[in-house]
Amino acid sequence: MTSPFKIAVVGAGSIGGFIGGKLALAGEDVTFIARGETLKALKQGFTLIDPAGVRHAPPVRAAALDEAGAFDLVFLGLKAQQIGAVAPELNALLKPEGCIVAMQNGVPWWYFHKSGGAFDGRPVEAVDPGGAILSAVDSSRVIGGVIYIASSVTAPGIVHVTETNRIVLGEPGGGLSPRVEDAAARLNSAGVKALVTPAIRTEIWTKLWGNLALNPVSALTRGGLSDIIDDPPLRKLIAAMMAEAEQVAAHLGIRMSMTIDERIAVTRKLGRHKTSTLQDIEAGRPPELDAMLTAVVEFARMGGIATPYLDAIHACTGLLARIVTGHNAAH
Repeated sequence: MTSPFKIAVVGAGSIGGFIGGKLALAGEDVTFIARGETLKALKQGFTLIDPAGVRHAPPVRAAALDEAGAFDLVFLGLKAQQIGAVAPELNALLKPEGCIVAMQNGVPWWYFHKSGGAFDGRPVEAVDPGGAILSAVDSSRVIGGVIYIASSVTAPGIVHVTETNRIVLGEPGGGLSPRVEDAAARLNSAGVKALVTPAIRTEIWTKLWGNLALNPVSALTRGGLSDIIDDPPLRKLIAAMMAEAEQVAAHLGIRMSMTIDERIAVTRKLGRHKTSTLQDIEAGRPPELDAMLTAVVEFARMGGIATPYLDAIHACTGLLARIVTGHNAAH
């Protein structure tokens, strides 16, 4: 008798909660893996609020990482800076043919796994110092994921989705595969628009290209996306940062599929939306700057590419993050 297909979601935050909730509502066997107050709340039930304001109660299980068991498919919904703490235990969550869908913003720790070229297999120090995650997690089990979904955690165990667009999945080594096709099919059956790409790094850069400029500037100015884009000096700054990033991407073999103005226009449609980085700063949480900006600066140094605008904003936001989180030493 074939055992049931089991799905885990590590981190029941804004994205993980949405993915896991939708899959559970569609009849999939879903377990949320969490800790602390979130785990306690999830054991009492999970609430997913859709864009129309309708509340749903998906039938999910909840467990701590060390008691969860083994799964066919694991969605990793933690922020980039949270992965190192759980990395040594992730392999134990997988059945022999199981795989992990990594859903982090920005540059992922596995970026150079099967990338080809001079940097193949190299760790990304900004998000994985010393290659600790790369060493701990079996990279052959990883599927890349790029998320275009707006949602938030309103309380432990409650996720409110405000806009659903799509999730793009792809193999780090390129091409297509049955496991990626299967993961996408399950998401689509659950009402989550999932696309498959043979070039996941290009998709990473397409999203990152806007985030690496707009997110840090929004944190520094407290402005929403349209506030920044509609301010002529700030729009000029954003465009300059994106131009530098385009050179970095090109050095890594990535060609952008649109112009800078076209990419900015896509973001302008979101209105005064607060970026996740600004939300983190306002809440006193560590922002995902390393994955969105520090890694790009690292790539620039690897290629000998001058990025004065990126460097300046990186320095400013780095200090802001340390001050907000109380990690800046007094002088």
